[in-house]
Amino acid sequence: MLKTFEQLKNRQLQGKRHRIVAVCANDDATRGALQLAEELADVSYVNAATPEEAAARAVEMIRNGEGDILMKGLIGTDQLLRAVLNKETGLLPQGRIMTHLAMAQIPNYHKMLFFTDAAVIPYPTHEQRIQQVRYATDVCHALGIDEPRIALIHCAEHGGKQFPFVDGYAEIRSMAEKGEFGRCIVDGPMDVKCACSRKALEAKGMQSPINGEADVLIFPDIEAGNTFYKTLTLCTPTQTAGLLFGPQCPVIVPSRGDTVEGKFNSILFALASL
Repeated sequence: MLKTFEQLKNRQLQGKRHRIVAVCANDDATRGALQLAEELADVSYVNAATPEEAAARAVEMIRNGEGDILMKGLIGTDQLLRAVLNKETGLLPQGRIMTHLAMAQIPNYHKMLFFTDAAVIPYPTHEQRIQQVRYATDVCHALGIDEPRIALIHCAEHGGKQFPFVDGYAEIRSMAEKGEFGRCIVDGPMDVKCACSRKALEAKGMQSPINGEADVLIFPDIEAGNTFYKTLTLCTPTQTAGLLFGPQCPVIVPSRGDTVEGKFNSILFALASL
């Protein structure tokens, strides 16, 4: 069972070395994280006359097979993503979406918890939510979680006219039962407590194959996901990591205020996901 970022690090020490392409890594926190990562991966530092030129060069390196992970340094997220999402020279294959997947080491939860989307898609469509489930399942498999338990989150265990997106949860459950995401368990709607606490599930008199043991939370929108993320990091000593999935490589877009530890955790997450 995956419980800590330290486990991820130890796993990578035994694994294949990958290549990180770091764009404008000119701040102390990003350089500190990359220095820690040099034990596990090869790092290329990309700078240019302008941030836009650096972003374009870094994306070109990924397209040319010169890197496996793209990491943002002291450059605006919008500047980097314009290069990543460029329809002619970018990294997002046609038909795929880009979404944010976070993982958290929470002191009072017995394993790593993944959740999406806290940063990219404001109000996912049904089709986008299906891809979120697919990405999350694939990442969990890559990290050694053979049968991830994926909870479709809502404030209650039923929908209603005010929450039309919940109507699509039944189809996603059916797709999972048919094996369309690979091996996984998907259930919902349910709230976060029922997804992550067997006692809460029993108190409501509910039954679910997730059984209060969720590996992944699929939030209904960015407001719920981002609030969950910020509350965890503000009110508890939770360690987190986050990546963008959908492009042809994992993309690390930490906040400029993130610590060395936080940025290194995201590097570990990216390496483990490959």
